[in-house]
Amino acid sequence: MLSERDDPIIAIATPPGRGAVGVVRISGKQLGPFVQQLVKRALKPRQSHLVTLHDTQGDTIDQVLAVFFPAPHSYTGEDVLELQGHGGAVVLNMLVSHCLFLAKDAPADQPASLPHLRMARPGEFTERAYLNDKLDLAQAEAVADLIDAQTQAAVRSAGRSLEGEFSKRVDELAQALVHVRMQIEACLDFPEEDLDFIEEMQVQQQLNQLKEKLHALMAQAQQGRLLRDGLKLVIAGQPNAGKSSLLNALAGADVAIVTPVAGTTRDVLTQTIHIEGVPIHVLDTAGLRDEADADEIERIGMTRAWSHIEQADLVVLLDDLSRQHDTLYTQAQARLQEKMERSRTAHTPMLTVHNKLDMASGNGKTGICISAKTGEGLDALRERVLSLVGWQAGLNEGVFTARTRHVDALRSTQQHVDQALAWLALPAPALDVLAEECRLAHQSLSTLTGKFTPDDLLGEIFSRFCIGK
Repeated sequence: MLSERDDPIIAIATPPGRGAVGVVRISGKQLGPFVQQLVKRALKPRQSHLVTLHDTQGDTIDQVLAVFFPAPHSYTGEDVLELQGHGGAVVLNMLVSHCLFLAKDAPADQPASLPHLRMARPGEFTERAYLNDKLDLAQAEAVADLIDAQTQAAVRSAGRSLEGEFSKRVDELAQALVHVRMQIEACLDFPEEDLDFIEEMQVQQQLNQLKEKLHALMAQAQQGRLLRDGLKLVIAGQPNAGKSSLLNALAGADVAIVTPVAGTTRDVLTQTIHIEGVPIHVLDTAGLRDEADADEIERIGMTRAWSHIEQADLVVLLDDLSRQHDTLYTQAQARLQEKMERSRTAHTPMLTVHNKLDMASGNGKTGICISAKTGEGLDALRERVLSLVGWQAGLNEGVFTARTRHVDALRSTQQHVDQALAWLALPAPALDVLAEECRLAHQSLSTLTGKFTPDDLLGEIFSRFCIGK
């Protein structure tokens, strides 16, 4: 019996909906007999052929361009047939149904030529490309990132990863780690000469160079993760501090209702903006004040606001400059800031922004001062937001797409390299421990391109792909 990974698969490879062109893709081993049965003619490899497909009653389904890619020169590394027809949902589903019928349930005079053909799972075409060594795991993830890219910068970074730039850097570091580990393990056979040999092979210098290269790779990966995922920015503050006005100013549109009435914003409003190509998911929350002064609906809004603050990548606490002489307001602002310091996670930066600069007289505040109404100070705010989350202007060129798991794997690799250097600095370093730290660093690094990656994680990664890819 064929395993599930050996089954031939079929799917519509274009997005749902209407379009001029739709593609049905089939991948599997030895598709030749099925292709001959389906199109009634021989197809030259990698050439388009105009073919009219008929159902079992002889009625025309569609006129398509059929392209056959014999293994291993195809996207998946298997035989691949693409049928490029008209882009209506009904006609594409009819093509898929006809192929499934012909492959498995053909009349007796036409024996089934592909009895195990089934619908592809989400991401299964790219999964097969990975399993057949057409792409490594980082490149396979870049396929999905390229499809999901929201900005031109994200498209370019995903393209670099798809071409293998990220994988090449990872492989170079992995090979360097293997080389260092081999040198250390060689010393285990000659314990009387181990320290001299370690010094002669310049193991410490090699590990320091690795550390520097890992640091540079981590910086670019952080940039790529921001381009891919963006960041969650929560605007918080007391009622009427200008949170909704700031959201509108950043979005360049009247997204939120703005009135002088306290508590106008009862729920969380979200708008995605882009700063230097980085997607920023801005959340405007309900005004925060003592719950005793709020009605039930407002209390629900405040509860949701605190929940988003706990999950934010960056919190902007808005301060109203026009109320600096109001003692009750300033005391409430101090209590709010103290509570927010406790509520946000330790790694989440918080930025206090002083708003209503246009209404303040004799402003003595330091830091970011803006007017959401006139736009004064917004450029400085945008720059500060990016710097707080680690975005480095000028590092955009050459950045590749990255995910949180990539950053975590690189951070784990750095920790093991740091630990190896710490052991090496001891008067009598244990070489077996040094070798183990290098092995663990290499293992963490190798998960980026697929080696040592658990099957359940692989399944999770590919299940997020669109079904046609």
